[in-house]
Amino acid sequence: MRKIPYVIAEPWERERLDEFCPRHCEVVSFEGRLDELPDERVPEDAEVLSVFIHSRVTSEQLDRLPNLRLIATRSSGWDHIDAEACEQRGIVVANVPRYGENTVAEHTFAMLLALTRKIHRCYERTIRGDFSIEGLRGMDLYSKTFGALGAGGIARHALRIAGGFGMARIAYDVKPDPEAAEEIGFEYVSLDELLAKSDVLSLHVPLNDQTHHLIDAEALAKMKPGAILVNTARGGVVDAQALIESLRSGHLGGAALDVLEAEAAVGEEAELLSRSYDVDTLRAVVQNSALLRMENVIITPHNAFNSQEAVRRIIRETFENIHAFLGGEPRNVVAGAQAAQPA
Repeated sequence: MRKIPYVIAEPWERERLDEFCPRHCEVVSFEGRLDELPDERVPEDAEVLSVFIHSRVTSEQLDRLPNLRLIATRSSGWDHIDAEACEQRGIVVANVPRYGENTVAEHTFAMLLALTRKIHRCYERTIRGDFSIEGLRGMDLYSKTFGALGAGGIARHALRIAGGFGMARIAYDVKPDPEAAEEIGFEYVSLDELLAKSDVLSLHVPLNDQTHHLIDAEALAKMKPGAILVNTARGGVVDAQALIESLRSGHLGGAALDVLEAEAAVGEEAELLSRSYDVDTLRAVVQNSALLRMENVIITPHNAFNSQEAVRRIIRETFENIHAFLGGEPRNVVAGAQAAQPA
């Protein structure tokens, strides 16, 4: 059987390649992002491409892979992939829809507790040998209201956890599931009611045209004074400038963010003078830097997914997607469904 080469764009899953790799495939691995791969290292005959969220698969990148038939993204979201360009080229896009629902929900509460009990400030102080508690008073979660914007798998795990803390639980979703609400014990409300009643607002929606900057200045103004925003979804769901202004004014009590707009550029500030960035990306970098310096903000590096168990599930599911596609039965398809089936 001829070999079908594909590309692995991140180093963190290499330990699992031998276990899950299809035997008739050739692995061409590289570190960093797809756009950083020099042309001479791009396998033009590659029919399958596997990427993580930091590799933006644009029309220009697709031009470098003329034989591509499948993009298997190792994530649930696919906003880093130009789905329209894939549709035009007949390229199937498959995702990993459920790899870490409990994992991300647990990280949601890890950040929330760190913020509400000032764990990060406690740690910074005690490692300096300072055991004073001045300025470290936190707040209870018990009897507060936990609101989930989006009530899919991750949100439902978070709502269950919130119940364990004795929190009231509400949610808004464009497709309510009354049976899930009854089973878990939360109530569906309107978006305005969710904003007005939540002491903690946790975001669990995909990034698309409808959700881009859904949490803007108007939405933040509707939130409770002192409320906390938690975002483990996508950075673009929140208008960063509006968030900064709400935090600075004291209206919003704090924010716990695992995702930021243009987050891939944040770690590259030293390279800003040598790279070409559009104005929106540069603006996002400045806004992210401002958020990083705020004492009532906790930021983690898009790490909510990153547990041993979840990474194993991501890799296994990705290779199962590849197996299924090569076998003529694509699964977890989110774009390019009309593409010709493999021979």
